[in-house]
Amino acid sequence: MKQFVLYLFLGFSIKAFSQSNTEVFLFDLNTQNGKFELSNFKNISLNEGYDNQPSFMDDNTILYAGTRNGQTDVVKYNLTYGTKTWICFTEGGEYSPLKIPNQDAISAIRLDPDGKQLLYRYDLKNGENKPLMDTLVVGYHTWFDKNTIVSSVLENDNLALYVSNVVDHKNKKMDEAIGRSPHKIPNTELVSYISKKMDSTWMIKSLNPLTGETKLITKTLPLIEDMCWLSNGSILMAKDGILFRYQTKTDPTWKEVASLKNFGINNITRLTVSPDGKKMAIVGELMKPQTTLEGPLSPRLENIKWIAGNWKGEAFGGQTEENWSEPSGGSMMATFKLINDGKVAFYEIEIIREVENSLILQLKHFDSDLKGWETKDETVDFPLKEITANKVIFEGMTFEKVSDNEMNVYVDIHQKDGSIETVKFNYKK
Repeated sequence: MKQFVLYLFLGFSIKAFSQSNTEVFLFDLNTQNGKFELSNFKNISLNEGYDNQPSFMDDNTILYAGTRNGQTDVVKYNLTYGTKTWICFTEGGEYSPLKIPNQDAISAIRLDPDGKQLLYRYDLKNGENKPLMDTLVVGYHTWFDKNTIVSSVLENDNLALYVSNVVDHKNKKMDEAIGRSPHKIPNTELVSYISKKMDSTWMIKSLNPLTGETKLITKTLPLIEDMCWLSNGSILMAKDGILFRYQTKTDPTWKEVASLKNFGINNITRLTVSPDGKKMAIVGELMKPQTTLEGPLSPRLENIKWIAGNWKGEAFGGQTEENWSEPSGGSMMATFKLINDGKVAFYEIEIIREVENSLILQLKHFDSDLKGWETKDETVDFPLKEITANKVIFEGMTFEKVSDNEMNVYVDIHQKDGSIETVKFNYKK
């Protein structure tokens, strides 16, 4: 199914998609006084497979399409706590999520198992979903206002530009042979889109959805169609691992402003900036490290012994402590405790042991008085998926080595409503 999705949504070949492993990266952004500085790099998706199409729901929340159990669904990421919540539970795959203006809801494109592709509304309060438009095969979209959508629509194996009213369900075709990156232009009543009518030279144009008037803004970077706007009216695009800026008012030429290769990121596609202009999300691929440790490592305790040590951090509004032993006797052992308001909230005992040429992580929970949560013979198990040079990936828990004295642990926590929230624990020795 994902290969079919690629043809509609990305325009790459099926072969190219099968090799892609995109991630969503987050940066702090400083553009004050003409600067362009990126800092505090984070991989917020940290997931094997396709993670793409980020958009800011607000200054503190990012939506993106992420892979879960072989299917693409919508993820809501909280910047303050580093938590992820899956918010779509349909049989179809969801793509290109956006906050709907003035509603506690999002829009996203859904591709059902039977191949039907429509733009849907998803209510964030009760999870209900319904089609916003049932006559157009929308590939990409942006909200002009609370009732008006400007979209790239699949039509005769190409994309056409449409303006649609979700109240009276009227659709009007505005242009054809366009790209996949419509955006509301900040501080205007205009929308930008990519015109591909010339095979070798693509153009960024503006559209007034009310009058239908279009104007040329500038040429894109050669054969690049992903872009985003800054609030000051400048445009960002990327080619390979380099970011370029076009300042429409002061310097109408494309100029390099940052190299993402310095962060190990290449093949950049999607770009988006938070409403306050202080955060930037970028989609790209991690460059392969030039090391003899490329690829998975064998499932042996000696390859994860960097986890050993006394680690301290913060999570769930309190202080956490985790103590891992060195490998011995075919296992590693840990104790964990969470302290809230000066009192222990709960404990855990954890082990990682070698079983049948693999590893498994098992744990038990205890109240502050050591009364167990699980039954006598019950454990919470996390089978091993993969070990790399700086990650140990279990099903539902991932250890990530940041440095010799820092690591992140990501834990999937099942909520009562059936959703899964991924909680990040940042530890330091």
